[in-house]
Amino acid sequence: MAARSATTDRGDDGDGAWTPDALVALAKDCAAHGVKAVSFGGGEPLECDGIHDVLRALEGVMFRSLTTSGLPLLDEGVFEALLSSRPDKVHVSIHAPENPREVARVVAQVGALATRGVRRGVNLLVRRSRVEEARVAAERLRDAGVGNERSVFLPMRGPGEDAPNDRDVARAAGGRFQSMTCLTGRGKSPRFASIAHDKTAAWCSYTQTRRPLRDATWAALVAALQGARGEGELGLMPCGEGLVSLRVRG
Repeated sequence: MAARSATTDRGDDGDGAWTPDALVALAKDCAAHGVKAVSFGGGEPLECDGIHDVLRALEGVMFRSLTTSGLPLLDEGVFEALLSSRPDKVHVSIHAPENPREVARVVAQVGALATRGVRRGVNLLVRRSRVEEARVAAERLRDAGVGNERSVFLPMRGPGEDAPNDRDVARAAGGRFQSMTCLTGRGKSPRFASIAHDKTAAWCSYTQTRRPLRDATWAALVAALQGARGEGELGLMPCGEGLVSLRVRG
């Protein structure tokens, strides 16, 4: 089982936001029930107060990864604070592969992470209208030592007509690649779930079908996904507008 949620800087004061303590408690409870890894995304997790405390608190409990746009890492203080929290892996996202400056920045940042001993990877967004640009960006990454085994090719999701199919993504990757489990089918993954900033759970970060968690526990996550009190198992509607979330793998 897996879960994804987001930390915020607002605190748990009735607005539905996660506090660092609640997020750590949920992750530890999930780990006690067999979840092996958690991945923090967003939104931008490095802009959330307490994210470094959360990472440190979960060290040795489960594998901890974080996905960032990389923009906050331009601040040397943020970069050093991330290193001090000792994440197990950091992924930097390329949202606009058609922008050479963004690609060059991400290449430099993952190189800097590697130099400091952090496992790194890249999330490369693929749009149907920008497949060729994504292919060129992937080549640039490989030239810099970031092969497809370190990259995740993410198909554009959400409203609109720019979502690529599996052949588009394969062309961008130029070889064997990693992607979302729904690339060739819209089924849920038995190894992944999503918990959003508003404390709702789903089988995927982008689906519109979500249920609230009654509390920050593994049992509440299972109940939301598999159904409780006659609700039935949570479905999986087609992608709509993307949701801010954080991922837990196991």
